[in-house]
Amino acid sequence: MLLDSASLYFRAFFGVPDTIRAPDGTPVNAVRGFTDMVSYLVGVNRPTRLVACLDLDWRPAFRVAAVPSYKAHRLDEDGDGSEEIVPDALAVQVPIILDVLRAAGIATAGAEGYEADDVMGALAHRETVDPVEVVSGDRDMFQVVRDEPTPVRVRYAGRGLSKAVVYGPVELAERYALPASRAGAAYVDLAVLRGDPSDGLPGVPGVGEKTAATVVSRFGTFAELMAAVDDPTDKRLAAGVRAKLAAARDYLAVAPAVVRVAVDCPVTVSGPDVLPAAPADPEALAALGERWGIAGAVERLTEALTAR
Repeated sequence: MLLDSASLYFRAFFGVPDTIRAPDGTPVNAVRGFTDMVSYLVGVNRPTRLVACLDLDWRPAFRVAAVPSYKAHRLDEDGDGSEEIVPDALAVQVPIILDVLRAAGIATAGAEGYEADDVMGALAHRETVDPVEVVSGDRDMFQVVRDEPTPVRVRYAGRGLSKAVVYGPVELAERYALPASRAGAAYVDLAVLRGDPSDGLPGVPGVGEKTAATVVSRFGTFAELMAAVDDPTDKRLAAGVRAKLAAARDYLAVAPAVVRVAVDCPVTVSGPDVLPAAPADPEALAALGERWGIAGAVERLTEALTAR
C-alpha cells in the first residue's frame, strides 16, 4: 500500500476540527486525522507492506519549465515566490506526523526534485511481487492502474476514506469511457486534453472531458493522435476538434511530460517497507501520544498494527 501522505494530511487538516490541540496549544487535528486514516487503512485492508510517500518538491522544475502555469496559483506570494501556500497551523504538524510514522515503524519514501505522485508511480511501476494499492485523493494517480505484471489499483479518497472507490483498469474505463486495455495510459491522454485547473494545467480550449475521452478512445497512443492532427484525411478526428488540437500544438508537445508520473525518479525509502506487527519504538510512540494529546489516535494505530 502506497499512501499519498500530503493528500491525506491536507484532507485531515480541513476535515478534523481545529479545536483539536495539544496540551501546549499546538494544533494537532491533521496529526490525529492522518493517524486515524492510517489505522483505518491498516485495519480494513491488512497490507503486508506500507509506504508513506512524500513530496520532496511540490512543484518540480521540469514540470514548470514545460508548463509555467503548473501549480502557479498555489504559490505563496508573501514568501520568496517558490513555496506552496500551506496554512501555518498545518505546517507545524507535518514534522509530528513524520515522528509518528517513524516511531510506528512505517516506512516513508521520497525523491529529490519530485512529487509524491512520482514516488508512488515509480514504486508501483517497479513492483513485481505483490499487488499494489495507491491511496490518494488525486485523480492523476489513476494513470498507474494495471493488471500485469502485478495488479495496481487506486483507492480514490476524493470524498474521504469512508466513501473511497477502488479503481482498476475496468472501473477507470467505465467511469471515463476509455479503452480498458490501456486505461491508465489513456487517462493521461484525457487529462492532457481536458486540463486540470487544480494543477494549473490549461488543457485544450474548447475540449471538455467527454470530447477528450471520445478522441482518446479512437487512438492507440498519443503519438498516433498527434499524427492524425496533421492528416486531414484521418476521419477519426472531426474538423472542429482537429482545428482545436492544432491550435494547441505547442501545449500538446510538452503537457504529457507534466501529467505523466516519472517512473524513473530516484526514490529513497527510509527503511524496510514491511508493515510491523507492533510499533517499532512503542515508548517513543506513547511519548508522542502524551506530548501532543493524541494518545487515543496512537492507541488505535497500535491496535491496528497488532491485530493483523
